[in-house]
Formats: sequence, C-alpha cells, structure tokens
Amino acid sequence: MIKVSTKFLYFNPKNFTKQIKTMLYNPKRIFKKSKVVSFILFTSFLIPIPFFYSNEAKAGLEFQWDGNPNYKKLSWFQKDSSKKSRNTIFFFLRRFDRKADLLKINMKIPKNFKSTLKEEKISLCQVKIGGFETRTKCINSIPADIEISEDNTSLDIFPYNPIPANKDSYAVVFKVFNPRRSGLYQFHSFGQYIGENPVSSYLGSSTIVID
Repeated sequence: MIKVSTKFLYFNPKNFTKQIKTMLYNPKRIFKKSKVVSFILFTSFLIPIPFFYSNEAKAGLEFQWDGNPNYKKLSWFQKDSSKKSRNTIFFFLRRFDRKADLLKINMKIPKNFKSTLKEEKISLCQVKIGGFETRTKCINSIPADIEISEDNTSLDIFPYNPIPANKDSYAVVFKVFNPRRSGLYQFHSFGQYIGENPVSSYLGSSTIVID
C-alpha cells in the first residue's frame, strides 16, 4: 500500500503560503514525503496523450493488412465520411504513381463495401488536389468506358486515350452513398501500361475510412 504524507497533501488555509514555498524551493522534500506525487509524475510519461487532432490523425492513418513488402499507399480524398451519407471519393493517381502511359485501370473493390456503386456514377478526370485554401476538384473530364463486375468487386476503366505519364494528377471518382457500417475499406489499384507486351502492374492501395 502506498503511504501518503498528509503534511503536504492536506490543504490548510493558515499554512498555505508555507506549503507553496516548500514546493517551490525544496521540491525534493515533497517527492520524498509523498509517493503519490512521484507516482503521478512518473506515469504521466507512460500514458499517451489523447488525440486532440482526430481529423489529422485519421487522415494520416493507413493499414497494411497482408504484410506485403510491395505494398504502396495511394492518396485519396472524400467529402463526407459518415456512414449512409452521400459521398464523393477521389482515388488519386499522381505523377509518381505512374511509370508510363496507362491503357487501363483496374480496381479491386472490397466485398464489404456495400454501396450504391453504379457505372454512371463513376468517372475519370484530371484533378486538382486541394489544400488548406483550395478544394479538390476535377478540371478535365477524361472520356472512358467503365465496367463493373456483377458481384461489384472489380472495376475496369478503359480511357479512350492513354493516360500520359506527365506531371498532371488524375483521379477515379466515385459518387455513392456510403455503406451502412463504419470501418476501413481497402481498394487495390492496378494499371496496364502501354508497350509491346502490356501487362497489369500493381499501382497501390487506398484505405477509405467510414465513420
């Protein structure tokens, strides 16, 4: 059992000034007499500080579920993270996400992403990625054929012209209603590069957070 020195923990109005002076000019005496004070100060270094910036922490959160060393994080942005809400999700393909011109984009959609995903609500565009003072928006629409598998777990995008490997950023845009359940939903993206023997290559993964 921890013994507490009531001499320093008990508040006495008549002796208050003396107690303050003792704490200021002879703190070692307080620590020796009161193990509780020492315990509180020591454990404060061990207990993590609460997340006051929940939005910032959530934006930087990324999970690698399969432990694959080839895993690559792709950036994304959404307008509303609340479950069952109308949402617009941008899956970014920035200039350093593309090694060459892209003929095709394939996205693996998580099975538990139960949403109103329709071909007419999916688009491809050249995008301006927003910041603190600007908002994310499409600046040029990229014509493309879009196909969704019957089980809604795979999406193929065939742009009419290859997506160039330039400095511009592009995005696959979903306009959907969010799933009824909150959680993390990981989308894997693949691209087919232009060349003599075009093959699909892993571009990266995006982990969408639904509250």
